Amino acid sequence: MIPRLRQIEARRRIPAIAKLRFLSLAFQKKRNALLTQLTTLNFTAPKWLLRLEGLAVLAAASIDYGRQGHSWGKFFLLFLAPDLLMVGYLFGTKVGAAVYNSGHTYAAPLALWLVALFGHMPFLFPLALIWAAHIGFDRLLGYGLKYGTGFKDTHLGRV
Repeated sequence: MIPRLRQIEARRRIPAIAKLRFLSLAFQKKRNALLTQLTTLNFTAPKWLLRLEGLAVLAAASIDYGRQGHSWGKFFLLFLAPDLLMVGYLFGTKVGAAVYNSGHTYAAPLALWLVALFGHMPFLFPLALIWAAHIGFDRLLGYGLKYGTGFKDTHLGRV
């Protein structure tokens, strides 16, 4: 009787083993497809480098802001303020792009920082950091400087 039970048990195991092999092959195919996709991505392309640069600026500005002991409430309140420059798009795409870009280049918070430094106005330093962090965040998300052809046309590609 015992050998007969072993035969039945063995017959039951064969489909289970076949299922495991099939699942293993399916998993390997998916894994290989994912690895192929990851290895063909060009993380040294300008688009990815500019996003990485945005992350670096966001991190540096935020860390410096925190180290100086400024209010995080003020940071979060003013973080999206540069996006108010989208109001320029009410006057057309070319005007909108020019107005938006004027507040979304790193030159703008740098100019504010220089005014704060040479004008002896220390209250402007945190605003320059918030502004730089905002621009870094935009770059990280893929939002770049706008072309006059449309809001979604940026120097980082179409959004």
